[in-house]
Amino acid sequence: MEFAELIKTAKVENVQLSCPGLPPIKGTLCITSHHLLLSSQPGGQEEQGTVELWLLIRNVDAVEKSVQNLGWYQTSRTNSSHQETRIASSLGTITLKCKDLKVLQLEIPGMEECLNIASSTETPKHEAQGWMAALPPPTLLPTNRLRATVDDNVLKKAARFRQGGRFPVLSYYHKKNGTVMLRSSQPLIGPNRKRCQEDELLLSAVLDGGERGFIIDTRSAQAAKQARVMGGGTEPKSSYPHWKRLHRPLERGRPLQESFIKLVEACNDTSLSMDRWLSKLESSKWLAHVKGALSTACLAAQCMEREEACVLVHGAEGTDTTLLVTALAQVILDPDCRTLTGFQGLLEREWIEAGHPFHFRCAHSAYSHTRLKQEAPIFLLFLDCVWQLGRQFPFSLQFNERLLLVLFEHTYASCYGTFLCNSEKERCLCEVKEKTHSLWSWLNQPSELKKLLNPLYTYNALVIWPSVEPQSLQLWQGLFLRWIRSSQYLDEAWAEIQRLVTNCEDAPEEGAGRTLCHSQPDAAYPLTITGTANKG
Repeated sequence: MEFAELIKTAKVENVQLSCPGLPPIKGTLCITSHHLLLSSQPGGQEEQGTVELWLLIRNVDAVEKSVQNLGWYQTSRTNSSHQETRIASSLGTITLKCKDLKVLQLEIPGMEECLNIASSTETPKHEAQGWMAALPPPTLLPTNRLRATVDDNVLKKAARFRQGGRFPVLSYYHKKNGTVMLRSSQPLIGPNRKRCQEDELLLSAVLDGGERGFIIDTRSAQAAKQARVMGGGTEPKSSYPHWKRLHRPLERGRPLQESFIKLVEACNDTSLSMDRWLSKLESSKWLAHVKGALSTACLAAQCMEREEACVLVHGAEGTDTTLLVTALAQVILDPDCRTLTGFQGLLEREWIEAGHPFHFRCAHSAYSHTRLKQEAPIFLLFLDCVWQLGRQFPFSLQFNERLLLVLFEHTYASCYGTFLCNSEKERCLCEVKEKTHSLWSWLNQPSELKKLLNPLYTYNALVIWPSVEPQSLQLWQGLFLRWIRSSQYLDEAWAEIQRLVTNCEDAPEEGAGRTLCHSQPDAAYPLTITGTANKG
């Protein structure tokens, strides 16, 4: 059954919208297969034109509804007397809590209309599957020296020895000293300490002569030991003598999701005192997760840059914290990954093609009452860490905060197919490329591209080493407080920066190509509010 067939009430008049940053707006609400639309003509201020709400239904994380019965008396006059007639009515309120953390409230006249709209919004939406291009064969090194000792048969046997078949593949080649960073899933050692000569040969072939390598396990030593009971484990020193194992435990799954939920709850409670707010922020442990991710990525980068050693990163499946570390390490090490096109390529390579299960991890955001075991904001944590890098090195990232916000929103709810499905295999089986459009194609249009660029960017060929001290890490206010307090003054500041940069571009000695950092939502977002009333 198509979703359109489940819409019981498609249009309601005199609906009032309330949301942060806007005065209450009354207008006509329409519901389609994909969007909630509200169009109004605000009265009282002629300068305010039509205000429109476009809310992608897939963006709704939780729906709360209540109905209030109303009654009053209407007086009618006859020739000899006055007569009062009781008029009964009802008013329904729907609160829509969105995956992008925005909260909207709709007051709908009529109990039936209210319940019908709520029911239509709560109906599960079956997503058309997203597109992706076919993957090239996995590359181990940018040279052919490995293929002399590692053939396809070795790779197949090594893959069977790793969970999910994710044998060590090249994540990053450090041109400066020729070291490589690999990523994989855990080895299937099991309680009997099973060995795989092909896997040992593969990792040995990565090292050149007397080189050494580091295995960074994103689980604790205890967790890795417990995994042996279920058939997993980690590489024993005796079988991999040239590799030193380092454990840097990073949370994922339910603990990370709960941390996200607690942080959003604290941000939405405006009645908290400063002390109470800081206490709730600390108890959410979100910034502790940011610190852990950045610290581990710095460790991987340090092994390659300063120790001139190869690195293998893995946890259990190799699709979550593993990708978090390898992607962050590349942003730290490689200036090309800090450009707009390079960063997009990094996301394709290290998250989408590497098999991060976006559909499972981003099924719900922080408001949903459903708590699925596979949900975890791993990718959001990555975006937060990149934001921290951009804040500490404001000249080194070519893209601005707006790009990170767009990526956050489209991983949870999107009209594009870039982040759909859980793996490349699913995308291929569903013929995803033919059924949806790419987010990158939209963002790389000249009119949109200029909004994503950092006007202060200057190419920096050096490694950027972030500070992870508590005073150096800050709450990402542009995301977590985005709908709670106005960004007017920050937007004005960026506009002034852009004006100054534009004036400098006219001078012969200055370079060209710098454009405005823009942080306001527009058609790229699952939720869009347009109209002159949206200013401020």
